[in-house]
Amino acid sequence: MNPAFFPEIERKPLADIKTFQEKILKDLLSYLGANSLYYSRLFREHSIDISKILRLEDLLNIPVTDKAQLQQFNNDFICVPGNRIVDYITTSGTLGDPVTMAMTDRDLERLAYNEALSFTCADGSVDDIYQLMTTMDRRFMAGMAYFLGIRKLGASIIRVGNGIPELQWDTIIRFKPNAIICVPSFILKIIEYAEQNGIDYRSSGITKAVCIGEPLRSPDMKPNALAKRILEKWQIQLYSTYASTEMATTFAECGVGTGGHHHPELIITEFLDDNNKPVHEGEAGELTISTLGVEGMPLLRFKTGDVCYHYTEPCACGRTTIRLGPILGRKKQMIKFKGTTIYPPALFDILDDIPYISNYYIEVCTNDIGTDEIIINAGTENENPEIEKDVKDHFRARLRVAPQVRFMKPDEIMKAQCPEGNRKPIKFFDKRNNPGPF
Repeated sequence: MNPAFFPEIERKPLADIKTFQEKILKDLLSYLGANSLYYSRLFREHSIDISKILRLEDLLNIPVTDKAQLQQFNNDFICVPGNRIVDYITTSGTLGDPVTMAMTDRDLERLAYNEALSFTCADGSVDDIYQLMTTMDRRFMAGMAYFLGIRKLGASIIRVGNGIPELQWDTIIRFKPNAIICVPSFILKIIEYAEQNGIDYRSSGITKAVCIGEPLRSPDMKPNALAKRILEKWQIQLYSTYASTEMATTFAECGVGTGGHHHPELIITEFLDDNNKPVHEGEAGELTISTLGVEGMPLLRFKTGDVCYHYTEPCACGRTTIRLGPILGRKKQMIKFKGTTIYPPALFDILDDIPYISNYYIEVCTNDIGTDEIIINAGTENENPEIEKDVKDHFRARLRVAPQVRFMKPDEIMKAQCPEGNRKPIKFFDKRNNPGPF
C-alpha cells in the first residue's frame, strides 16, 4: 500500500481530526469571504463575523445552503476568473435543473488525490487493472475522476464506457483486468450476457468491483438483495462507494465493508435533522458538507439531500475516521404511503430480491384524495397470473403495505429507464407536485 494514499490523519483519534479540520476551516472561510459572491453576501446579510467561527460546532451559526440556492445563484458560487477554469461539469439534474460546477487545474489534482485515497481504501494498488464501465463524457464527473485517480494511484485503466456487454467481455478477455468499476445492477447484465454466450465469467480473472450509484448494503451493513443476487452468481469482492458532483469527494468502503470512509483533508461532514440541528450517532441525518481545498466552487454547509447513518468507532482496517452508512434515500424522494414512510431504495431492495423481475421502474403520484400513490412497473417474461399476488406479498412482508403493480416486457422497461441523452438508468419517477425522474 502506498502510504501517500493512506495518510496518517485517517488513523488519528477523532479529537485530533477535529483539531486538524478546524485549522483548515479558517482558510475556507477566509477564502469564501474574499472570493465568493454568494457566501460573502450570506455573511454580510446575517452579520456573521467569520473570525469568530473557530470550532466545528460554530458552523451552526452559519445558515445552510441547499440545492435550490445552488441552482438559483449558480454563477455566484464561482470563486475564480473564467480563465482559471479548465473543466466544466454538470450534475445529473435528478433533483431539478442541472448545476454547473467549475473546476480549476488544482481542483482536478484534488479530485485525482481523492480517488487515489478511495481506491486505496478499496484495497487498490499499482498492480490492479481496472475496467471503467462508466462514461467519461456528457459533462460527467465520476468517469473522469476514476481515470485521474487510478492514474495517480499508478494502476492501469481501460476506458470502455457504459453499456454494451459484448464489448465489455471482449475487453475483459483481451486485456485481462482484475477489477471493474460500474453500477452494480449492470453486473447482473454482464453475467446474463456471459451465460447466454458461453463465457466462463467465473474464470475471467475479475476479482472485485468498485460500485457506484446504487447501494449494496442494508442499514445493518449486510449485503442487500442486489448484492446477494450478484454474489450468488459471482463470488467477487464488492466495494460500495458514495459521492456527489457538488462535494467532489468520495466515501469508499474498505475490505471490512462497514461503511464509506471519510477523508478529513477534503471535506467536513455534519448530519442534520429537519431543523438543521445535529443528530446523534444512531439517528438518521441529512449529510451536510463543507469542501476543503476546492478552488473553483467551494461549498459551505451544503445540504446534499441524502439521508444516512454515521458511525464513529474505529474500523478494523486501521482507519479511525467517521464512516457513512448506506444512503437511505433523498429527503425529497420520501414517500408517505398508507401511514408508512418509505424511501425508494427500500422499494428497490424488495424488487431486486424477486428473481423473475428482470428490471423495473417506480412511479409516485398524488391520488384523488391527496395522498401518495406508488405504482411498480416490473419487467418480466413470467406470465403466471399469480405473480401479482406474490409481488405484493413481498412488499407486505417487508413494509406491511403493498403498492399497485403492473407488468411489462423487460425491453419496454429498459426504454423507459434510459431516455435519450440520460447518463444513468432512471428507476424512480416522481409525478407529485414537482414531476421528474430520479
